[in-house]
Amino acid sequence: MINKLDKNKERQRRHARVRKTVRGTSSRPRLCVYRSLSNIYTQIIDDEKGVTLVSASSLEKGLQSKIKGKTKLEVATFIGNEIAKRAIEKGIKNVVFDRGGYLYTGRVKNISDAARAGGLEF
Repeated sequence: MINKLDKNKERQRRHARVRKTVRGTSSRPRLCVYRSLSNIYTQIIDDEKGVTLVSASSLEKGLQSKIKGKTKLEVATFIGNEIAKRAIEKGIKNVVFDRGGYLYTGRVKNISDAARAGGLEF
């Protein structure tokens, strides 16, 4: 019998391996990305204090009307712009990008490109 690979478990292993080296500090917090099949979530985290400083997701009530009818890639771009805008308001300019074990393509790449265009540096 052939065992089917659990892709999410493999992603979690990759993410744990990357998290050994990628740490968010007070001066340079971590921009973390999580994507599900239908939604996308981003957080800016200070790992030293264990605190989420800023977050944005496609499930937020205030953003639902703005992203209705858009493709997943367009939603990812919108969320990247939103997280950058919220971070700049809080005085966060430099971050470390944590792709969450996902390949740097598609929605993950759109978030990072939009965040860079919005003023974040990483």
